[in-house]
Amino acid sequence: MGAAVAPWQSALVTGASGGIGEAFARALAARGVDLLLTGPPRDEARLVALAAELAARHGVRAQAVAADLAERDGPDRLHAAALALGFEPDVVVNNAGISGVGGFTAAPADVWTPIVRLNAEAVVHLTRLFVEPMIDRGAGTVVMVASTSAFQPQPYFAVYGASKAFVLSFGQALWAEARGRGVRVVTVCPGPVDASPPPDDPSARPVGVWAFLRRRFIVPGDVVEAALDAAARDRPVAVLRVPGAAPLHALLALVRSVLPSRRRLRMAERVNRWLYAGGDGAGAVIRSDIAQSRSASSGSRLSGDDAARSVPAK
Repeated sequence: MGAAVAPWQSALVTGASGGIGEAFARALAARGVDLLLTGPPRDEARLVALAAELAARHGVRAQAVAADLAERDGPDRLHAAALALGFEPDVVVNNAGISGVGGFTAAPADVWTPIVRLNAEAVVHLTRLFVEPMIDRGAGTVVMVASTSAFQPQPYFAVYGASKAFVLSFGQALWAEARGRGVRVVTVCPGPVDASPPPDDPSARPVGVWAFLRRRFIVPGDVVEAALDAAARDRPVAVLRVPGAAPLHALLALVRSVLPSRRRLRMAERVNRWLYAGGDGAGAVIRSDIAQSRSASSGSRLSGDDAARSVPAK
């Protein structure tokens, strides 16, 4: 983790039942860090099994607490459980997140508002509960998992992209506030992450352009290493792009710098309509992981940010 960071003793990882969260849990356990793993109640058995596996393999203390952080009192209940277990983390990984794509008016508000509650409100609430003891001790690290979707407005991905823009801004501001008080804050912004194995049913596997894109998705372990490296270097932000896409992103950045905002937004609308709304701007929501505690309408689960079982975040 680098000599600049005091050895971590314990970590809280949210959204730990799969994807990026599970990768954080495995990487931290391998470094000898005790773990408190949390995820939605539907994933409790998976969390317990992961905690048992990591404790046996690495000799660390690993415990699981199921908590729906999309509920208003979810962060308070998780904090109370941590206190009851005598668990005071040196590291908090704010990874839990949900996503929904499609036309904004194609779905009722109760599809979109849980995204804000979990991706933004719960991050603020949970960070506030755990960061003050870190500041009192003069040591600690907070990892925010955002997305490259945070860097520009995302038509047909509007609420998710806005929630990640909030996380990016919040994380950078907190880095500036806390850096002189012994606490490091890093916000990691990955592009599309492939966090699931290929479906058993060949007919369910992506084809065409989606198959091409998925082969280039980022793996969760790379996100974790980038975040830990950024924490060691006290960098406020770490960005991971799809491998080989640097020239494209450079071109897009140039285009955005010269085009007026109306043109940029119209271009984004056309591209995202094709990617996320099936070419129909008024189309139904095609992917919605509505809440941690409920099965998504698509049958997929995003237990960590940008866990691209479905569609990629840019």
